[in-house]
Amino acid sequence: MFTDHTLESAPAASRRFMQGTADHLGYLPAATRRWAASPHLLEGFGKLNVLFETTTLDPLAREVVILTVATRNACHLCVAMHTAKLTKLGAAEELISALRERRPLADERLDAVRVLTLRILDTAGAVDDTALQAFFAHGYTRQHALEIVLGIGTYTMSTLANALVQAPVDEQLEPYAWYRHAA
Repeated sequence: MFTDHTLESAPAASRRFMQGTADHLGYLPAATRRWAASPHLLEGFGKLNVLFETTTLDPLAREVVILTVATRNACHLCVAMHTAKLTKLGAAEELISALRERRPLADERLDAVRVLTLRILDTAGAVDDTALQAFFAHGYTRQHALEIVLGIGTYTMSTLANALVQAPVDEQLEPYAWYRHAA
């Protein structure tokens, strides 16, 4: 249904993002090729992703947000891509497995991020004070809570777009594929 665009066939406004993605990853993911039908989606995701990556949440906490959203929305591509990223960050296999299996994390501080992410999603943001206080008790701030919302928005966009365009897991990410390891 959606075209796998190349740099030559994509709308002109999509090409800069596509080239940047190819340069950054070393290949052009199928999702990016299919998203290219909407230069606005590519640019919007790109800008939001850069903003999220520069938040005060540490890299592992950001990946907890992303994998929590990705598993909840059953985005096999995002799970594979961010499993690879966690692996490169040196994350423990137990952390990765727990996130992929939607289980509580052994690291209570990171689990507080996972729990708040789910509460925000489950309540459409109407998180009660008790849940926020539990999050704050782990040293997080109001800024961190709002940055989780930014991550949720960014990766909800990504997971829904991937589902819409039926983005496959790229060959480079196959070793990290969720369906290879899911029970």
